[in-house]
Amino acid sequence: MAGRRRRPFAAPVINYLLLALWLAASSSFAVAVAVAGHGRGRRSHVSSIVTEEMYNKSLFIHKDDAACPARNFYTYAAFLRAADQYPSFGGAGGRDTRRREVAAFLAQVSHETTGGWATAPDGPYTWGLCFKEELKPASNYCDAAVAARWPCFPGKSYHGRGPIQLSWNFNYGPAGEAVGFDGLREPEVVAGDAVVAFKTALWFWMTPRPPSKPYSCHDVMTGRYRPSRADAAANRTAAGFGLTTNIINGGLECNNRTGGDPRVEDRIGFFRRYCGALGVDVGDNLDCAHQLPYS
Repeated sequence: MAGRRRRPFAAPVINYLLLALWLAASSSFAVAVAVAGHGRGRRSHVSSIVTEEMYNKSLFIHKDDAACPARNFYTYAAFLRAADQYPSFGGAGGRDTRRREVAAFLAQVSHETTGGWATAPDGPYTWGLCFKEELKPASNYCDAAVAARWPCFPGKSYHGRGPIQLSWNFNYGPAGEAVGFDGLREPEVVAGDAVVAFKTALWFWMTPRPPSKPYSCHDVMTGRYRPSRADAAANRTAAGFGLTTNIINGGLECNNRTGGDPRVEDRIGFFRRYCGALGVDVGDNLDCAHQLPYS
């Protein structure tokens, strides 16, 4: 090809046509490879469920208020770019299933990042995505029991960051491997890059954790959950929003038989609001009060 470029006017026209076809084919192949490596060549369905206007003016009314430490961080564009890596998110099942899953995810991350309170302007469930990092963490969230596999690095803290408040070295490590950053050496990236932040939240949502959690939140919300004998013994027999709460933070919030846990109620409040906005019912089994947490 280099020789032909030195004498362009001496080459027959057919050579130029062949060259053009070859370049076009090569370009198309390169694009296909790039797309295939990003969400396996598929695009997210999320933009057909949540529009930019809905995201900014209906669901997350106050996320960019001066009172929110994460203002201007959780953009709609970042959400869509992250969702492209997980095209099954919001893309499995019928219309209601897809919308209910997106509502469930947004409700859970809204609770984790809420800046609302009971008498907040526009209500407590309009203040999701207000925080991007845990304030005053009690520890560096390093679990020494798994340090051989997911080592903690000096001076690094694995406290809650991002929409799902990703925590602990045993989550930062695999999340980083899946998303494409060094979660153990650079956990702070989750609070500095909004696309990475949303990707870690979607990774947590979409990824099973066998043997204790063989089904993901995505599985639960899209009808793929099949309870085992252990699940039946723990009263985790039915899918629903409550089971996603158990997967996310069941050790602290579930099996509360004495009354409703305010944290669980907050999650449900966001879920009801988002389901209403997306035009879908909330379904059954909203709480986890009678479910034993996962071990």
